[in-house]
Amino acid sequence: MGMVKKIHQYEICLINLDPSVGSEMKKTRPCIILSPDEMNDNLKHVIIAPMTKTIRKYPTRVNIKFKSQDGEIALEHIKSLDKLRIVKKIGELEKKTIKEIKKKLQEIFID
Repeated sequence: MGMVKKIHQYEICLINLDPSVGSEMKKTRPCIILSPDEMNDNLKHVIIAPMTKTIRKYPTRVNIKFKSQDGEIALEHIKSLDKLRIVKKIGELEKKTIKEIKKKLQEIFID
């Protein structure tokens, strides 16, 4: 594992979430970078939301199709992690999915 040099908001990165505790999401998995670029450029950590192939239809989740697989972005598992946990960049979100994430985050934290 090494630090990826330049990270942008809404990129998809493979991130090592271990060690985890209790019901936290585990293993190395795709995650969405939620932190803004200003934070990503100046701090040693990022805010992420993990992705999962397990479909739960929770109100905190956003559907995603990535690399021909259906899955969900688990916004109930948002966390801040050191950039050293980032294995590599593997993609970026479509504008439609970004809009859905923003709407869902507003429902969760503001409304």
